[in-house]
Amino acid sequence: MTSPGVVADVGCKVGITGGGTDITGDFTLDSATELAALIEGGALPLELDLISDRLVGPTLGAEAIDASIEAGIIGLILTGLFIIVVYRLVGAMATMALASYALLAYAMLLALDSTLTLPGLAGFVLAIGMAIDANVLVFERAREEYAEYPSAGLRRALMVGFNKAWSAIIDSNVTTLLAAALLFLLGSGPIKGFGVTLSIGVIASMISALIIARVLSELAVSNKAVEQRPAVSGLGNIGKVRQWLDSKDFDIMGKRRMWLGISGAALVLAVTGIVTQGLNLGVEFSGGRQLDYSVSKEVSIDDARAAVSDAGFEAVVQEADTADFTIRTGEITDDEEQQIEDALREIGGEVTKEDDQTIGASLGQELRDKALIAFGIALAVQLLYLAFRFKWTFGVAAVVAMAHDVVIVVGVFAWLQKPIDGIFLAAAMTIIGLSVNDTVVVFDRIRERWHGSKPEDAFNAMANRASIETMPRTVNTGLGTMFILAALAVLGGDSLRDFAIALLIGLIVGTYSSVFTATPLLTYLQDKWPMSRVKKERVVREPDDSGAVI
Repeated sequence: MTSPGVVADVGCKVGITGGGTDITGDFTLDSATELAALIEGGALPLELDLISDRLVGPTLGAEAIDASIEAGIIGLILTGLFIIVVYRLVGAMATMALASYALLAYAMLLALDSTLTLPGLAGFVLAIGMAIDANVLVFERAREEYAEYPSAGLRRALMVGFNKAWSAIIDSNVTTLLAAALLFLLGSGPIKGFGVTLSIGVIASMISALIIARVLSELAVSNKAVEQRPAVSGLGNIGKVRQWLDSKDFDIMGKRRMWLGISGAALVLAVTGIVTQGLNLGVEFSGGRQLDYSVSKEVSIDDARAAVSDAGFEAVVQEADTADFTIRTGEITDDEEQQIEDALREIGGEVTKEDDQTIGASLGQELRDKALIAFGIALAVQLLYLAFRFKWTFGVAAVVAMAHDVVIVVGVFAWLQKPIDGIFLAAAMTIIGLSVNDTVVVFDRIRERWHGSKPEDAFNAMANRASIETMPRTVNTGLGTMFILAALAVLGGDSLRDFAIALLIGLIVGTYSSVFTATPLLTYLQDKWPMSRVKKERVVREPDDSGAVI
């Protein structure tokens, strides 16, 4: 008895008689036949028959892919314009470097012969955010330096800005690379793809921000005309947001109990939604039903998707060679199947159902387990790295903030009954990266202020000051990334809208949690397990130094 099989995305399927097992992948007819022969010649005493040969189109569809590319380009242009408006001349140089990032990342993708998937797109969105963040960090530091020592000149201020921002940039990128490497090594399927493209994006963004942007910016501010008119450079003042924050002198940490209370209430609300509403698991996680239809009129894939969606069904709609459309949806009744058929009949005329079969979860239990293990180990390694670079209390606060962000986004999707599928999985991975990146920047400034501080200086006051000093960077980086996500939400079509919405929610929650969740939590941990004021330095002893105290 041969198993009914599950259709592969592209290619052929091999069935094992007597075992009810399918092997799916990117096979041609020849390669599938060769695979069957190889398995037959091995240790399995089973006869193999080719039971299915089907070709289906991409999940997103050509028009959706074109729309996502268009949205990405528009988002990058808007982000570039925003950076130029805020940082003027050096912002223009950073925008040119950002364009080089896109070329570098694409070239590296081609060199590795990688396939760009939706999780891969998520990895690039995260890397773009990190590239923007690196430039914003440097420029904000340079503004502070020039405001303090204007007579030293713009070029020196910019160089000091790069030097002071270096540790925050390295820490945020290293934590992301560690997570990406572990996701690649331990994950599979979309998890592995996310790890590959995220690694490529992070490396390209670091080259863009730390080499190309630095060279262009230093050349730009070295001009005598720019030195005489520092306002043109974008580094001539600390900015209106920072001026307003300094004038108000907010005591954020003085209300730390209230901020943590708000975060706790948000978590309770999110968990309530998950428990009472349940998670609307997509077909990748839960399995369901696959339907193949042919129609008498010419209908585009996007019109078919819209018709199925308007009928009230969340489904993956693709083109196929054995029928006009293949529709994968969750478990549905025959009456609900008839509703899908009626929806297609309204736009496509006569409808013929070519195939109807039950399918298993494509992400499956094994993939889900691997994903959870990969996430868990990635978070543990990030905690260890932050404990090594800062203190274990910093790592705990950062990881708790990450979990806080993801749970809230999952809760929002539960309340809205939006699907938890492969698209959401890609968004969740990106939210984790954005959250830790933002938190590390704030923590880096806290550490810098605390080391070498006087005994009368309170940690809470240092943390409060660091939060205010990094807030312009947080606002500008968030807005820069938001342009790209908003463009994907508006122009990316139905396939990418939920992805962009999840990231927008995660970006807002992550920006909040870095200052109002992670930092207040850190202050409570500091009260119980204080961090030393003295920065640990490696002492290099001279060869003739006996170590004796005279």
